[in-house]
Amino acid sequence: MFRLKLYYHAKPFLPWGFRMAIRRVFAFRKRQRYQATWPIDPSTSLPPSDWSGWPDDKGFAFVLSHDVETQIGYDKIGPLVDLEESLGFRSVVNFIPEGQYRTSDQLIKDLKARGFEVGVHGLHHDGKLYNSLVRFNLRSKKINKYLKDWGATGFRSPLMHHNLNWLHALNIAYDASTFDTDPFEPQPDGVKTIFPFWVPKHPEIGSQRPEVGEQKPEGRPQTSEHRTQESSSTLPPSLDGYVEIPYTLPQDSTLYLLLKEKTNKIWKEKIAWLSQNGGMAFMNVHPDYIDFNENGSPSTYPVSLYKEYLEHVKAAYGGQYWHATPGEVASRFRPGIGVLK
Repeated sequence: MFRLKLYYHAKPFLPWGFRMAIRRVFAFRKRQRYQATWPIDPSTSLPPSDWSGWPDDKGFAFVLSHDVETQIGYDKIGPLVDLEESLGFRSVVNFIPEGQYRTSDQLIKDLKARGFEVGVHGLHHDGKLYNSLVRFNLRSKKINKYLKDWGATGFRSPLMHHNLNWLHALNIAYDASTFDTDPFEPQPDGVKTIFPFWVPKHPEIGSQRPEVGEQKPEGRPQTSEHRTQESSSTLPPSLDGYVEIPYTLPQDSTLYLLLKEKTNKIWKEKIAWLSQNGGMAFMNVHPDYIDFNENGSPSTYPVSLYKEYLEHVKAAYGGQYWHATPGEVASRFRPGIGVLK
């Protein structure tokens, strides 16, 4: 989409406050327009026809992820994972390989040793990954190298841009660049499901050049007619397909920076609905925007909102959810079956 390309070319020269002010104007209008489908879209609750349920007969899944965008966020990883670990949770931390910070091998090793997962968050955080197939193929080679070096199996595109066809060029077990419903994203085409789904590789992959923002038919959940037992994940990642894991809870940046919410009420309401419908409560929190000292600033929100939410989940839904990292979801997913018990 031309407007998106133009915006990301100009973005480095626009002050953060100015960009956010403009986005808030449009966000207010969108919130009114999409109030019937955000933060909850009732049409996304239908499970796949061959869905077998969650492991251990749990009622729903609870999955946590973090995208680290800046050096500020990188420096806050320690307090964030300490908080989660103290409450018995684990998450995936997605790093930008060639951003404004450098990810240390020791940090990756330490996170994994503690039961956390590491993922790759694009190559650069510039919104240009999908500008052309040529650009994507050049970057995918470097991304694959970082996936291998870090021992990562998952990917998330910066800014939640996505082209599920092109992602077959990556050596991944899963992608997490989509969502059930989120009209505030620059590419707002949701996948309309609160369940993970299989994205099979087709012979024609790579022959098309859809623009960023174009709806891709392969981006929709596959029905049982399109899944086959033969395309199981016994093959290496990305040879026959990968698992798409859409986030289903509003991002913290959307709630607290864009919409200027003061409570975690929306998170609580959404997980209540997700639990009732047996879906996946998958959230994305950015350490960059968390204020661990709770001093207050236009670009952060107090850590107490996240901490209290995790405590609420543990207290209100203890024993009801399957807590897993995205990699664990993908490792137990089989096309045509769902997540193995």
